[in-house]
Amino acid sequence: MRRPGFPIAGVLTAGLLVAGCAGALGHADPAERLRPEVLAVLPHDPSAFTQGLELADGVLYEGTGLVGESSLREVEPETGRVRRQAELAPPLFGEGVTVVGDRIWQLTWRNGVAVEWDRSTLRQTRQVSYPGEGWGLCFDRAGGRLVMSDGSARLTFRDPVTFERTGEVVVRRGGGEQRRLNELECVAGSVWANVWGSDEILRIDPASGQVTGVVDAGGLLPADQAAGADVLNGVAAVPGTTEFLVTGKRWPSIFRVQFVPAGD
Repeated sequence: MRRPGFPIAGVLTAGLLVAGCAGALGHADPAERLRPEVLAVLPHDPSAFTQGLELADGVLYEGTGLVGESSLREVEPETGRVRRQAELAPPLFGEGVTVVGDRIWQLTWRNGVAVEWDRSTLRQTRQVSYPGEGWGLCFDRAGGRLVMSDGSARLTFRDPVTFERTGEVVVRRGGGEQRRLNELECVAGSVWANVWGSDEILRIDPASGQVTGVVDAGGLLPADQAAGADVLNGVAAVPGTTEFLVTGKRWPSIFRVQFVPAGD
């Protein structure tokens, strides 16, 4: 979500690798416990209020938020250089983004509008409306559908062309509903979602809504980089690998990671 100035949650150590906390999961939670293993540290614009992140064809697409600062960016992942940037005019507050062929969809928070962009020009092609809030978005290629979060425990499925709702699933962790689902990434039949205001990234089975894995990313951002940074927000799969790029709002770094068992 999006409250400016929200302090970064749960920075546990200055180290890059922190194991998951058994107490946070509870005895009834069957989800696999994971941690991020850092493979590389890449530069990231510390002024970017990151809301969505996706890597496609070697280009990193980043959606940023806040009224008057919202944008869609095309970024070089190795250098962090912004190649191109398109602005969202006020009062739009940008949220999650995802690539669908030659188009990019971008949500807005409370404006009830999804913006479709031409990927080659970064020009808006249309806007469509939806009820409620918009938080995270990803494209489930195998299922031919968009998956959208709105801060609740619900994931909504949408047609990638019309943006019409086609279904939904309630996400459950152990015996209870998992709320505050935020930035999303669809990969290999799973939906990965960070939990807003926490250091957790969840792996979700979109068929059942069950949380099957919990990544504790606490301490991913070293303490000496945390000043001025906000919460973790930004998860992008690296195509053709089992790796991910992970960052946060106003973070100076992007971390290339693998999610490995917490006991390793």
